[in-house]
Amino acid sequence: MTKQISPGVKAALEYGPIIGFFAAYMWLKDRVFEIAGTEYQGFIVVTACFIPVFLLSMAAQWILTRHLSLMQIVTAVLIVVFGGLSVWLNDERFFKMKPTLIYLLFGGALAVGIMRGESWLEKVMEGMMPLRHEGWMLLTKRIMLFFFGLAALNEIIWRTQTTETWVYFKTFGLTAAIFLFFIFQGKLFKEYALEESDEPAE
Repeated sequence: MTKQISPGVKAALEYGPIIGFFAAYMWLKDRVFEIAGTEYQGFIVVTACFIPVFLLSMAAQWILTRHLSLMQIVTAVLIVVFGGLSVWLNDERFFKMKPTLIYLLFGGALAVGIMRGESWLEKVMEGMMPLRHEGWMLLTKRIMLFFFGLAALNEIIWRTQTTETWVYFKTFGLTAAIFLFFIFQGKLFKEYALEESDEPAE
């Protein structure tokens, strides 16, 4: 059974590791560390530290709520795999690819559901946002396109801009984009809101 925690604790557990990554990178970005005879840039060292911090944050969420979303689990797996590859191969490109793969995976999953005439968002979030089925389908299509757009944008940023620019984008740009996306869905939420007469009788 899922347990509720305060919004402040939830936000700290979800965004704390990301903010910590940003702060650590800004502190160590110009330093080079020699470990076992190999030189590592600050970005790689910060990535190596971020992986266990993120996993500890997820473990804390599980202990407090007894629930982790599928997106959190997939994100954790990709962070471990691609963050680990970046550290192991001393190549920051792998970690920068991670957001692209996350958004492609979830955008693709939503696309499969749409092709089957289903909204998988509706199945996992129905209790959070009471919408009619048509509203869920429209929202799912928009989020699918939004995810594909974020994947493309991440590729453009990390391939054409400096590491520091990508870190700013990853920390603040993606978060702001997601926030603004849902702000602009206000009309959809209002138009397709589930009326009391539409709710199933108990």
